[in-house]
Amino acid sequence: MAKTLSPVCKLCRREGEKLFLKGERCFTPKCSFEKRDFAPGQHGRTAGRGGKGKGMGTGRTSDFARQLRAKQKARRIYGVLERQFRRYYDTAMTGRGLTGLNLLQILESRLDNVVFRLGFASSRSQARLLVTHGHFTVNGRRTDVPSMLLYQNDEVMVRESSAKLTYFKELDAYAEKRNAPSWLSRDVKKLSGAVSRLPERAEIDGSLDEQLIIEYYSRR
Repeated sequence: MAKTLSPVCKLCRREGEKLFLKGERCFTPKCSFEKRDFAPGQHGRTAGRGGKGKGMGTGRTSDFARQLRAKQKARRIYGVLERQFRRYYDTAMTGRGLTGLNLLQILESRLDNVVFRLGFASSRSQARLLVTHGHFTVNGRRTDVPSMLLYQNDEVMVRESSAKLTYFKELDAYAEKRNAPSWLSRDVKKLSGAVSRLPERAEIDGSLDEQLIIEYYSRR
């Protein structure tokens, strides 16, 4: 499984905002973005907030640059590499309805994102790790594929053998502090959840600009 090996805090600094890629750490003073809120690289500090923290200088940002940043931001939030993200876009194009909404719904329907949304992991990267290690079942079948797409009525549950581990024994207390979105149902005591329906646009990260993403791929 391909993955990003560079420090994830640099990804937040490149986008000029917190992407909350490290879970609880992002809410503490230890967060690197609090200390260095400028883009990484040789010219990052000189751009500073005047260049929106992205090292683009203080001049006008081109349409292409805005489209690229919107696409990169979505990729980094969901932990998806370019080739897979492009496949999601192609799938969204062939679906019924708005392409942008279809794309975001596909990203939200990934198993690692659902595990994160259910409160069973503090970040999507941790959720990917837990899924990869085979700690979850989907509709009663063990799976270790974080990119697996879930559909209405699909059920996610911690495996019986995994539930005996210390992490999962203490998970119910942690998960109860986080509210699951309304498009998911959850039983914290049973460490299970299910997809009730596809999420609506208002239930997905409002900072994402799907229109700019569509524009980026449409021009290629």
